[in-house]
Amino acid sequence: MKDTIKYLILLIIYLVCGVNLQAQDYMFRNVVMSDGLSGLLVNAIYKDSEGFVWLGTDNCLDRFDGVKVRHFEFRGIESGRKKRVNSVTETANRQLWVGNGIGLWRLDRTNSQLERIVPEKIDFAVNALLANEDILYIGTEKGLFIHKDGQLLQVLTDRNMLAACNRIMDICLNEDQTVLWLATVQGLFSYSLKDGKIDSWHFQENVPETDYFRCLTRIGETLYLGTMSQGVVRFDIKKETFSHAVSLGCDVISDISSDGKETVYIATDGNGVHFLSHKDQQVTRRFYHDVNDKEGIRSNSIYSLLVDDRGAVWVGHFQAGLDYSLYQNGLFRTYAYPPLFNSANLSIRSFVNRGQEKVIGSRDGLFYINEVSGVVKSFVKPVLTSDLILTISFYQGEYYIGTYGGGMMVLDPGTLSLKYFAQGDTELFQKGHIFCVKPDAKGNLWIGTSHGLFCYNGQTKQIKHFTSANSQLPEGNVYEVSFDSTGKGWIATETGMCIYDPASQSLRSNVFPEGFVHRDKVRTIYEDAEHNLYFIREKGSLFTSTLTMDRFRNRSIFSTLPDNSLMSVIEDNQGWLWVACNDGLLRIKEEGEEYDAFTFNDGVPGPTFTNGAAYKDEKGLLWFGNTKGLIYVDPKRVDEVRGKVRPIVFTDILANGVPFTSSSLKYNQNNLTFCFTDFAYGLPSALLYEYRLEGVDKDWKLLAAQNEVSYYGLSSGTYTFRVRLPGNEQSEAICRVTVRSMIPWWGWGFSILLIVGIIAFIRYYVWKRMRRLLASSAVEEKYKTNRLTEEECKELHKKLVAYVEKEKSYINPDLKMGDLASALDTSSHSLSYLLNQYLNQSYYDFINEYRVTQFKKMVADSQYSRYTLTALAELCGFSSRASFFRSFKKSTGVTPNEYIRSIGGTAKEE
Repeated sequence: MKDTIKYLILLIIYLVCGVNLQAQDYMFRNVVMSDGLSGLLVNAIYKDSEGFVWLGTDNCLDRFDGVKVRHFEFRGIESGRKKRVNSVTETANRQLWVGNGIGLWRLDRTNSQLERIVPEKIDFAVNALLANEDILYIGTEKGLFIHKDGQLLQVLTDRNMLAACNRIMDICLNEDQTVLWLATVQGLFSYSLKDGKIDSWHFQENVPETDYFRCLTRIGETLYLGTMSQGVVRFDIKKETFSHAVSLGCDVISDISSDGKETVYIATDGNGVHFLSHKDQQVTRRFYHDVNDKEGIRSNSIYSLLVDDRGAVWVGHFQAGLDYSLYQNGLFRTYAYPPLFNSANLSIRSFVNRGQEKVIGSRDGLFYINEVSGVVKSFVKPVLTSDLILTISFYQGEYYIGTYGGGMMVLDPGTLSLKYFAQGDTELFQKGHIFCVKPDAKGNLWIGTSHGLFCYNGQTKQIKHFTSANSQLPEGNVYEVSFDSTGKGWIATETGMCIYDPASQSLRSNVFPEGFVHRDKVRTIYEDAEHNLYFIREKGSLFTSTLTMDRFRNRSIFSTLPDNSLMSVIEDNQGWLWVACNDGLLRIKEEGEEYDAFTFNDGVPGPTFTNGAAYKDEKGLLWFGNTKGLIYVDPKRVDEVRGKVRPIVFTDILANGVPFTSSSLKYNQNNLTFCFTDFAYGLPSALLYEYRLEGVDKDWKLLAAQNEVSYYGLSSGTYTFRVRLPGNEQSEAICRVTVRSMIPWWGWGFSILLIVGIIAFIRYYVWKRMRRLLASSAVEEKYKTNRLTEEECKELHKKLVAYVEKEKSYINPDLKMGDLASALDTSSHSLSYLLNQYLNQSYYDFINEYRVTQFKKMVADSQYSRYTLTALAELCGFSSRASFFRSFKKSTGVTPNEYIRSIGGTAKEE
């Protein structure tokens, strides 16, 4: 009775306060200047047809692709206030228009520069822009302008250009696009696009500031106007009457928009963001700053707001940068039974899903949910001896719960009471570790523990104990018990495997063929629809076998997965094999020829899955235990969701650190960087791509948590760079680049002469090499018994320095002492003696000194100013970032960035 009353009370709270509960579905990410934003005041937000989000700040126009911010500056403007962006829009011909405090601008996409438009006519603030196909409506400080077919028409609401009503703050069209509505600082105006007629309406005339309309939007025959002091005001177009909308707790409205059907989106300068129902005139959702909510918005002072085509919320702040809600496509869901239970942020170790009755085990206790009766109950200490639930099994009407360090308990779903398992070893089943509980087809319950294997029969109450002393059970903890379709039991322990033979009712460990995994630490065993067995080991790739073990092998899942990353495996009804890992989730088919990877953007809350926690229910839904909740997916929806993916777009292509637009490059423009985006707007750490540069990469390579790839020192030729979401050909983007040969077509004559010279040189070199080989044995013998004289050391040192400085061989990261000795026509022994005994220097210290010197020259050269430290280090011959930093500090006593700052440079990304 108490549980029923509690449920009813919580249900009423949920229905009444549903807005606040739903608001938790959004997770916001903050973008500030350290992320590349040009300023902390974001005054305008616009998403273009390609998918880029444009941000108008106090001094610049920024373009955001979900990871990086690129700046587009207003050239020729000194005053910071005049640079503030007020509005951004795009016409149907993909022209991007920007209004700021000094006029109208357009982005020239050929050179990525903002150009001033008609400055002789519009040399004052542009407050609002509205695009309708190729027509641009411009709201300014001095009236309305219409840009159409290259012509500019000015419309004044009052003949006095300086009249307050000519100061237009926002614009929108009516339903049939024949009337333009203008929000001004002195009333609401309409302008007929048919006959040019202008009408006006005023709200509470002669009351200061109540007529100051800052922004407006329209749903049907209702206009919503944001004011500076009266909150949101509605205007009924048919009745031509004003009325107040619901109070939002702040009357300063900074931005307003709508979905055109049902919801009005309102930004306030002081009380966050509100979603208003047009039908019910009630706030349905609210976002506000809460110091305890690390995933909420960062400030209540909102200057701009956008709810985009996918429902993501973009919030521009005053002095707090940009917040945007992380997008997820909804493929995966985190299980919840609102308002009584939500598995979000629980680390799920085990679960039993019996339709509308579920028992869920986590690191924080046990949860029972009955969706029919509405009963939800949690069990934690001291009711549970241990909060860490390792395994759950439903057996003869009760749930058997195995814990780590708290034994095994039995839950009666009828009374919701817990009791200890009373059979067998009392000490073990009250304080020991229970790793696995599985029923077999004959009515027995098998229990894997830290003290062997138990077989319990609930009817006879008899229990049998298998140990390594009384059976062939391998020693150690018993982690897994799995019965296959023939009734045979597979038992995995800490030190190996054995098989339970139901005919002889015995354990056998001597039946495995050579090369099987019976000596490995296996954690999970699974049988698919075609009766193949899958073994997940603590270390090693996925292992598959037939039931008879006549065919078995290691199966490659994904070339980039570490061997210890697999956690669980399950097959869906469409024949896909789903593999959960400690760093993601995959599905594969046809030996990996078809595959998909799932991340945060698909609704997976965290990358880490728990061992063996995977289940397919009677509807075909797949359930997985994740460290951030119990999640489920309908496999039939995967192709539908994947079909809606935006194609990847290249955001920048750099040659030697400089953007270029031509597909043909000079021979020395051979260090290429490809930057791209799929407009996911999720967690940057969840980004996952695969790429390949044809002619360089043999296979696809995986790229995680990044959106750019670099190649250095490419030889001349035509290259095709491909990038896509893993396994998704529909998302693939292609870029072809040609690095021209150093010798043009007119230089072939010279090339022929050069080839002849090279052939002659090779013949000479071969002759000299043969001569040296004949003499090499004598030379080697000499240096085995004799040290170099002082004069010999001086001469060899002189040759060594001259060769290294002339040929710059140190830029080759694979340079070996033997290569250098051969070039100097001496032996490795002699060169080693010179360096170690005469110069008191190791070979690598000697070469790295030249590389450090080369680095100092390059950082002082403006040609290399755009290169990162890692790129410069590679160009100097260092094989790794670590060896570069170590050698530079050893040589100079300071880090590379400290050195750059000491010469007046700007510190680079490390």
